[in-house]
Amino acid sequence: MENLETFKQAAAIAAVRHLESGMVVGLGTGSTAKYAVLEVGRKLRAGELRDVRAVPTSEATAKLATEQGIPLLELDPYGVDVAIDGADEIDPGLNLIKGLGGALLREKIVEQTARLFVAVADHTKLVERLGRGFLPLEIVPFGYKVTLKRLEPLGEPQFWLKDDQPFVTDGGNYAVKMRVAPIQNPAELHARLKGVVGVVETGLFPGMAKKAYVAGENGVRAMSL
Repeated sequence: MENLETFKQAAAIAAVRHLESGMVVGLGTGSTAKYAVLEVGRKLRAGELRDVRAVPTSEATAKLATEQGIPLLELDPYGVDVAIDGADEIDPGLNLIKGLGGALLREKIVEQTARLFVAVADHTKLVERLGRGFLPLEIVPFGYKVTLKRLEPLGEPQFWLKDDQPFVTDGGNYAVKMRVAPIQNPAELHARLKGVVGVVETGLFPGMAKKAYVAGENGVRAMSL
């Protein structure tokens, strides 16, 4: 049986090799990104890295980073040197779907400032075209039913519940999961979704990642643009 956790860890460890002493790193959110946080913490404690500071993309990541002894920063206009984050789907052009962990707005704010954004995943996240699973969105709570209705021409939006309550993101917005057809043009769909009043951000990350590490039975595959 495959051990996906081992694959996730291997991909994250490969990505952390891009980090050098003195850098600011953007730390992502989710089951794969957590291994990057753990590896950065390990390297700092071992003296393999020094003076590395981090910008977390969620409250959960901030908590884990603090536990690992990683100094945290607020994001400033300088941005981050390297951002490392998981992906829910990765296509051959390194377009991503992200955000099923509920932190996509913060993730995108941090990762668009990175001089190098590296995606990490196990091999099950590779797709020929994005749209195999749900596409997450963040929408404004006010008038959310109207926003959901306006999204219907673009797919099948589902209001996201967690413990029978609206799933509120770290950004204070409501989360929505959408079923969409296989996505021919991620950048175009992102723009169309953002054009719907009430949509704060989408889980489409087109053209942002420059490298990806995807791990499977045959080791870690490096992908780059």
